[in-house]
Formats: sequence, C-alpha cells, structure tokens
Amino acid sequence: MTPVFFKERLAALQAEHEELLKRPNKPSLTNGVWTRYAHPILTAAHTPLFWRYDLDEKSNPFLMERIGVNATLNSGAIKWKDKYLVVVRVEGADRKSFFAVAESPNGIDNFRFWDYPITMPDTDDPATNIYDMRLTAHEDGWIYGIFCAERHDPAAAAGDLSAATATAGIARTHDLVNWERLPDLKSRSQQRNVVLHPEFVDGKYALYTRPQDGFIDAGSGGGIGWSLVDDMTRAEVGEEKIINLRHYHTIKEVKNGEGPHPIKTPQGWLHLAHGVRGCASGLRYVLYLYMTALDDPTRVIAEPGGYFMAPVGDEYIGDVMNVLFSNGWIADPDGRVFIYYASSDTRMHVATSTVEQLVDYCLNTPADGLTTSASVETLKRLIDKNLGRR
Repeated sequence: MTPVFFKERLAALQAEHEELLKRPNKPSLTNGVWTRYAHPILTAAHTPLFWRYDLDEKSNPFLMERIGVNATLNSGAIKWKDKYLVVVRVEGADRKSFFAVAESPNGIDNFRFWDYPITMPDTDDPATNIYDMRLTAHEDGWIYGIFCAERHDPAAAAGDLSAATATAGIARTHDLVNWERLPDLKSRSQQRNVVLHPEFVDGKYALYTRPQDGFIDAGSGGGIGWSLVDDMTRAEVGEEKIINLRHYHTIKEVKNGEGPHPIKTPQGWLHLAHGVRGCASGLRYVLYLYMTALDDPTRVIAEPGGYFMAPVGDEYIGDVMNVLFSNGWIADPDGRVFIYYASSDTRMHVATSTVEQLVDYCLNTPADGLTTSASVETLKRLIDKNLGRR
C-alpha cells in the first residue's frame, strides 16, 4: 500500500464521521403526546474512529477496523453541567458490552462520545457482561448506576454455554468518570431491571425491582416490584411488593420492567416502563406509562391502556427485531422531557414531550379493561362524545 492510499482513506473516513456527528436531527413524527426525530442519535458508526481503527500506518497499512462495534443501545441519561449525557451500552463485535458516555449540547443531535469508555471495577465474582445502566442522582449526593451483571450459570449442564444468571450490579460516582463499585444486589430471585428511586422513602433507599425465576423467563415474577433497603453499600431485597402487575393478553403479558427512575410531578410520580408479549415473530417490546401517588410511590393512580410507544418503520429492524427499550430520560426545568430509547437492540433514538403532556396522557387515557367488550364500551363512549350523543 502507498502512503497516498492510507492518507486518502483516513481523510475520507474522518470527513464521513464528522458529517454524521454534525447531522441535524429534525422532528419527523408526532401523535400529540411525543415527537419522534428523523435520525437515530447514536449508532455503531458514531463511535470514535480511534476506538475502531489502528491509525498508525505502519501497523495498519490497509486501515482496517481492528475492534468492531456492533450496536449502541439501552442508555441511561442525566443532565450534567448543562449537557445532555447518555451512558450508552456499547456492544462490541465480540458480544461484550461496556458503558461509554456520549454528550450533546441540546439533547437531540450532535452527540459525541467521551474519549474513553467507563472503567467499571469488578466485584470478587467478575461478570462476563454488564449492560443497561439506570442512572439516579439521589438526594444523598451520589449518582448511582444500577445495571445487569451477567454470568454463566454455574448450575448449567455440562456443555450448556447459554445458561446464564442475572444480578443487579451497583456503582456510584460524583463525576461519571470515576466509579466506586458496590456489592451486587442480594435477592432471592434473579434481577435484570432494578431502578433506584431518587428520594429517600421512610428514611430508606427505595428500589424498583423485577423478580424473575430465570435469566429470560419471568416465571412466577408478577411484575414490577418495590423494596426498601437500609444501605446501598450492602443492598439486599427483603420484603418485595409488586406494584405494577402483569396481565393476560396485554402488552405486558410475558414480563414488564421499570425503565428510568420516575419523574416527580405535582400530580404524582411519572413512570416509564417496558412491556413484553409473545407474538408469531417472537417477543415484542413496547413502552408504556403509569403514575403513582406522591405520598405513596407504591400506589398506582393511573395507567393508560396499551402502549405509549412501539416500533415504527426502521425501528422494527435490527439485531433483535420488534423491540423498543428505554432506561433513560431527562426532564428539564422548563418541563420538556427527552425520552431516550433503543430500537431492536441496535441504535439509540430520542423522542420529546413535556411533563404536562405526559401527565395529561396518563390521567385522561382510558385504562385497559382487559376484555374485548370493555374495550368496545370505552370506544363507544368516546364516539358518543365526539358525535354529540351524550
């Protein structure tokens, strides 16, 4: 290879990458509750070139990718020093996920990764894979990250390399760079979706949990749980109360889980969650909202029927089809809400709304009556109202 080839190829890669990072993101679709945007905010191609390529001509004369990135997905989110930050699950071509911070000046576009991924300390029992961090700036002054720590199941049969266990890993930080790893959450069941409530409740830390019997199957796990713990440095689930149930023939028939921590509003705590049902093509993941009381975050006061967001267009396509998943959102002081969600385990998107719109949606959208006849009666009431027959 000639030096001209290397330099020309590098210049072309850099120009293409910079064009992608600077691409404006315009609104593309709205339903009155949310606004979606034309482009994903992060893809594998957004990761820095110096992560993927050896830029030394002597050791990489063909300018090949040396470390492949497969996907950017399932990101926690936080407003930090007037920037919109997402802690991204970056999945390498080797299937290992790691966390990396990307920041934007406006929360919609121009996201750029920090130079280095997060160095997450291991526990005495190192995880094979870690992913899907929920971020909570707690009133105790720490920023906590709770994420799934996956390990090969030690009880698996000989030769079974697919059996895994899931526990909730816990870390905390003051600057999103230096992380203190705490012991994993102790629980009688496997835990994949655990979220820290941002305030103390009765002087204790409060966790949203999702108990399940196995790594994939919820089994006897009834839905989104709630547990109080005394100390996050030795967190253990004791009494666990299910506050948001699964139901037959609904969007959350198979399982459901809390997304990011809830947003506090004058009317109640606003929750974003995912629901899963089975269909002919596999599992379908959608997003839904519910609200709980300010004086008792375990008491559901509103839950609109059906999904809040489901895959649209190209969002259907990816490594794991027909999936929307969110574990990060940001509420600005002016009430604007940025909802960060992944589509089909492949790329990150943003949708925007306001606290006012989301609360209105929750409080005034009919609940799921759980039967066809109930759904028809709900629809008839709206038709009668709109046609002036009531």
